[in-house]
Amino acid sequence: MEQPNHFVIASYQPTGIKRYDGNPFIEALPPILSVAQAGNSIKGKVDFHPSDRLSSPKSRMHMVVSLLDDYFQPLSQHVLLQEKIDMMLRMGYVGRNISDGSLNRKLQEGYDLIKSGGEITANFSVEKTTARSMSLVGISGSGKTSSLVRVLETYPQVIYHEQQNFFQVTYLKIECPSNGDLESLCLNFFSAVDGVLGTDYERRYAKQRLSVPKMLALMRQTANNRAIGILVIDEIQRLSQVRSGGKEQMLEFFVELVNTVGIPIVLVGTPKARPIFELELQSGRRSAGLGSIYWETIQQNVAKSSGKEPNLNWTRFSDNLWKYQWLKHGDDPLTDEIRDCWYDLSQGVLDIVVKLFVLAQLRAIANKKERITVGILKSVYKQEFKPVHPMLDALRSGDADKIVKYSDM
Repeated sequence: MEQPNHFVIASYQPTGIKRYDGNPFIEALPPILSVAQAGNSIKGKVDFHPSDRLSSPKSRMHMVVSLLDDYFQPLSQHVLLQEKIDMMLRMGYVGRNISDGSLNRKLQEGYDLIKSGGEITANFSVEKTTARSMSLVGISGSGKTSSLVRVLETYPQVIYHEQQNFFQVTYLKIECPSNGDLESLCLNFFSAVDGVLGTDYERRYAKQRLSVPKMLALMRQTANNRAIGILVIDEIQRLSQVRSGGKEQMLEFFVELVNTVGIPIVLVGTPKARPIFELELQSGRRSAGLGSIYWETIQQNVAKSSGKEPNLNWTRFSDNLWKYQWLKHGDDPLTDEIRDCWYDLSQGVLDIVVKLFVLAQLRAIANKKERITVGILKSVYKQEFKPVHPMLDALRSGDADKIVKYSDM
C-alpha cells in the first residue's frame, strides 16, 4: 500500500467515558464538542469587509460569488446531525480495539466469512456489533449532503498510529452508481478506499466478478483492516428497484450491510427513496439504528397555540446572510416585504436561498441599481431558476406526491 497523501499522526486523549477510554481509535479522535463548539466547527468563513463595496464592479462580482462556497450558517438541525454522527463514529469503534486484541478477532471473523464464500451470516460474531445505522432524507438543494460533508470534515480522514504502524480511516463517503446496481455500489466502496489509501482493491475485485454476499464479506474485512469509522452512502434513490430486485431486497441489502460489514452506516437520499425507509419502519427490521432525520427546508412560520409566528431560524438565517452584500447600498435594512418575497421564491431551500441572493447582487451590480429589491428577486427567479420551478411549485402546493415527484431535480 502506498502511503496516504493526507494523514495526521495520532495524539491520544482520554474521553472520560469508560467504554471509550483505552481504545486508540477513539482517543485519537478530536474531543467531544459542546453545542456551541459543534456549531462553530462547521460554520462557514466569509472574507467580507464593508470597504470592499468601493471596489470596481467586476471585482465585487467575484467577491459576491465567493458566498456560494464560503457561506454556511449552522441551524439547530446541523448541530443535531453533528451530535448523531459523533456518537455513531465513537460507538462503532467499541469492540474494534487495536490494543486489546478485539480488532484481531474481528479480522479473524471476517477471514472465516470470506473463506465460507460470504454465505454465513448468522450470529457468528464473538461480540455484538456496536454499529448503528441512520437515514438522512431531504429534497435536492436542502443542504443535507453539504451539511454532512462539513460535519465529516471536522475529523481527520486518515490517522496514523505510529506504535502499531496502522492507518485508521475515520470516514468514507460513496455514491450509489447511476445504473442503480448493487454490485457497482460495492465496487464504489473499494474505489473510495483506493482513493483515500492508494490501494488497488477495485481493480482486483472487479476482475473476479464476485457475488454480492462475497463482496459484502470483503467489505467487512476491508472496513476492519482499515479501521473505517463510518460509511456514508449518498444518492440512494438511484438504486433501481427493478435491477436490485425490488425494495424488499434493497432493504435486506442495507440491513445485511450494517450487520455484516459491522460499521456505522448513514444512508442519504431524496424522498424518492422513501419506500425503502417506510418498509424498514413497517417491518420492524431496522438495524439498531439512530433513527431517521428528515432534512426539512427552513419554514417561514411556526405554528403556535395563538396562531402562526415567524420562525426564528428563517429570520436569523436571512438576517445573517443579508449582511454579506458588496453593493453600494448594501447596508439597506432587510424589510419584511423583501424577506417574504425571498422566502416565497426559494421556499426555504437553502441552496436556492443563497443562489437567489448571490444572483440578485450580480444583477444589481450589472444594472447599476446597487440594491436588492423585490423586483430584482422576482426577475432573477423568473429568468435564472426555470429548471427548478416545478420543484418549488410542488413545495408551495404542500402536496406530498408532487414533492416526491420533483424531489431530486
